[in-house]
Amino acid sequence: INSPSSFIISEALTKDAGSKSSLKKQRNRSIFSTLFCCFRNYNVEPPAANSNTSALPPPVEENGSPPKPPAKYLLPEMKISDYGKKCVVIDLDETLVHSSFKPISNADFIVPVEIDGIVHQVYVLKRPHVDEFLQKMGELFECVLFTASLAKYADPVADLLDQWGVFRARLFRESCVFHRGNYVKDLSRLGRELNNVIIVDNSPASYIFHPENAVSRIFLHHTRK
Repeated sequence: INSPSSFIISEALTKDAGSKSSLKKQRNRSIFSTLFCCFRNYNVEPPAANSNTSALPPPVEENGSPPKPPAKYLLPEMKISDYGKKCVVIDLDETLVHSSFKPISNADFIVPVEIDGIVHQVYVLKRPHVDEFLQKMGELFECVLFTASLAKYADPVADLLDQWGVFRARLFRESCVFHRGNYVKDLSRLGRELNNVIIVDNSPASYIFHPENAVSRIFLHHTRK
């Protein structure tokens, strides 16, 4: 089964395919792949038990003392209002929304994104009942948006999607760990106790480091007419 992001890229490349050379196709594919979290390998294997999967420097013992924690975590200090709540990390593409370069007549949002000096329109569909979902999640949990897409696309989408300030923080591709061709969301770098962290994501490759913390979501496209 193709990944949802590959579906997005293929849509962008379909138009005028017969008249374009294979070199042109490869160039276009490269351009669009820089924007979305795409071409995931859903069969990626987890890292070896003793391997260092964090982008942060590995801990080093000093004078026989225990290793110090990382100097900086991805998340800020927890707000007082969130004390005692679980931290829920929520994916964006194919979990909360479905996006496409191909025009969609009933798109909820149309977001202009500049790629290599050219402005492209990205058509965004919200998952059914996503508004109610986000509002309820914001009441119960400390919610964090974590996407492997680029901020110049994902940030304006999140602005339109989250009208209630549900997300305490937003993390983008640069916060991921690139592991065996996939952008992995390393939950150990968040700055929260792992036993209090849940990740909601449609891609198993995204949480390959911590599968026990995951709640997987089905693909979004074709779920709304």
